[in-house]
Amino acid sequence: MDRLVSAEANPKAPTIRPVDAATLIIIDRKPKSPKVLMGKRHQGLKFMPGKFVFPGGRIEAGDRSMTVTGALHPRAEQALMARVTKPSAQRSRALALAAIRETCEETGLLLGSKDYGSPDKVPAGTAWSTFQERGVYPDLEALHFIGRAITPPKRVRRFDTRFFAVDRTAIADEVEGVIGPEAELVELTWVTIAQAKALDLPPITTVILNELEARIAAGFGHQLPVPFFHQQRGRFIKELL
Repeated sequence: MDRLVSAEANPKAPTIRPVDAATLIIIDRKPKSPKVLMGKRHQGLKFMPGKFVFPGGRIEAGDRSMTVTGALHPRAEQALMARVTKPSAQRSRALALAAIRETCEETGLLLGSKDYGSPDKVPAGTAWSTFQERGVYPDLEALHFIGRAITPPKRVRRFDTRFFAVDRTAIADEVEGVIGPEAELVELTWVTIAQAKALDLPPITTVILNELEARIAAGFGHQLPVPFFHQQRGRFIKELL
């Protein structure tokens, strides 16, 4: 845990409020050793250049109104509303949708279902229009909430990130040409968890991979406790939601 406190700290940086964000881990559990999808960030980016990451980002306004099929598992919703100042089902839903939208924007993968045709209405000027064009409804029922982490103080950017996971079978469509040498993610790769931990990762990603590995070994059920990593009195601690 100590490396999470020290990583990229700037003692002169002001303490800013963390921004709500969400990340999506896509898992292929068919192989004997499950694989996860990771992307390599462009070397020219100011934030985490060249690191391997899971797709994700902050909530946008349209995430609060996008139509969906299915609902978050009650246990996931309960954990998402724990330890927040103003808990709400709408905020939990928006976090899950942010993870799905960001995955589409960064990888071209659309997570959801084609069983219901195209969503009738989507928030204007957002990546949700791709779901409408491709006839994909985002599906919240397929998501597992597996972790939460708040960036410690004294960082230039701080996020209150919720980590979701979904099985590879939830991929309903793919937009070609999103990944490339000039894109945010220059490559995508399916790797085992052991292989993933050997990549150049942000510290919290290694921690979440360890949690994911333990969760899969325990059956990957919704009822398993959700780890919450945050700083308390100068120490990074793990709390269970």
